[in-house]
Amino acid sequence: MKKLSKGIEKYILPIAMKVGNEKHLLAIRDAFITMMPITMAGAIAVLLNAFMRDFPNQYLGEGNAITHFFEPVIAINGLIWTGSLAIMALVFSASLGYQLAKAYDVNPIGGMFVSLSAFVMGIPQTAAISTVLKGVLSSEAATMIQEAGGTVTTADGVSTIGTSGWGYFSFGQYFGGTGLFAAMIFSFISVLIYVYLLKKNIIIKLPESVPPAVSKAFAGIIPGTIALYASGLIYYVFEKVTAQSMIDFIASAIQAPLINLSQGYLSVIIVTLLVHILWVFGLHGTNIMGAVLQSLYGTAMVANTNAFQNGEAIPYKWSAASFDVFVWPGGAGVTLALIIGLLWFSKRADQRTVAKLGLAPGLFNINEPIMFGLPVVLNPIYMIPFVLAPLCTATIAYVSTMVGLVDPVVVTVPWVMPPILSGFLATAGDWRSIILSIVNIVVALVIWIPFIITANKAAQLEEQELHA
Repeated sequence: MKKLSKGIEKYILPIAMKVGNEKHLLAIRDAFITMMPITMAGAIAVLLNAFMRDFPNQYLGEGNAITHFFEPVIAINGLIWTGSLAIMALVFSASLGYQLAKAYDVNPIGGMFVSLSAFVMGIPQTAAISTVLKGVLSSEAATMIQEAGGTVTTADGVSTIGTSGWGYFSFGQYFGGTGLFAAMIFSFISVLIYVYLLKKNIIIKLPESVPPAVSKAFAGIIPGTIALYASGLIYYVFEKVTAQSMIDFIASAIQAPLINLSQGYLSVIIVTLLVHILWVFGLHGTNIMGAVLQSLYGTAMVANTNAFQNGEAIPYKWSAASFDVFVWPGGAGVTLALIIGLLWFSKRADQRTVAKLGLAPGLFNINEPIMFGLPVVLNPIYMIPFVLAPLCTATIAYVSTMVGLVDPVVVTVPWVMPPILSGFLATAGDWRSIILSIVNIVVALVIWIPFIITANKAAQLEEQELHA
């Protein structure tokens, strides 16, 4: 165990600390964190509509009294969703631009607007709409539509009318989770150019008598203009060469494969393992891995929530909230199970006291009191179950979700939501999630118990040696 600890300290910890302090990854993490007010508002709106609209419609049928009664609230929830999760990529672009500029100690508001503009300029503005009719259009009607610029196709006894126009953004296609990677890439391109030019002092300088706010605005004109022209040039050249918008290419060739890769069991286990190895050595593994958790699994989460809100098929089985509600209930390491085990099996007064103090926070997934008060960090006995328990709960939750024993997570719940209840809400009310949460806590408890007993014996031996 000592050799393993020394090896991790020598080879893994330095890399982890460098990753944890890397300014670009920190900017991505902080960008998602900054968005929490609107993401939680959108998640709450979707969750409320699930209980007011989707469940009553499913079990009581369309037009039921419950849904009819809550129609005004359902409509308001839809507006909240429209202004939050439905435009996640747009908001993320602004948030990441702000955080990147802040990381380089330049005007963050300027970086925010540059990033937002660089993302929006690349969104295709041609909308195509098709309407399937119940029958076949007459030749006169078809001719009239075609002369007006529309298209009419007829197959299998029905006609389909198609039309397109310029000046419309595809709201659902680019502003939600699909556009997140494009927003991220062009935020980096535009803001880093903006920062570089500012740092090189390629700016419009005004006299010192001019108010600072005005000076900052003028200082950003040249860097901002060049950054946006550079982004526009990239978009234009790519589309001319490939006959495809760059945002569509990023979504299909980069984002989709990466998220699909994250859906594999090995990816889930690697992320779980890294989070907990870092925690063992006192590093906040969840925060250090936040860029990965949010950029990949967070994107999947947004896509799931938007699909659920629109009544579409859920695209991804595993998302960011899957870790929170099923893999580490009570906090990293499933420390809620550790607290229960200490109160049940431990004979050590000191550890029982820490467990009692940590129980209330642990019920809300706050495990710092037990992590550093027991401690679990750098504890040669407890570090094994701390890593092993979440690997087991991840395996159980992953298999259960993939084979359909429990519905995929579709709603982001606050991280302080108590275990069991959080899984029920995150799956939009799937009662089987309650069983899964309980099973995982019990499995984790079984893993923790032998080590709790071992810790008791180790304390007894130490005491005997002191009195020998």
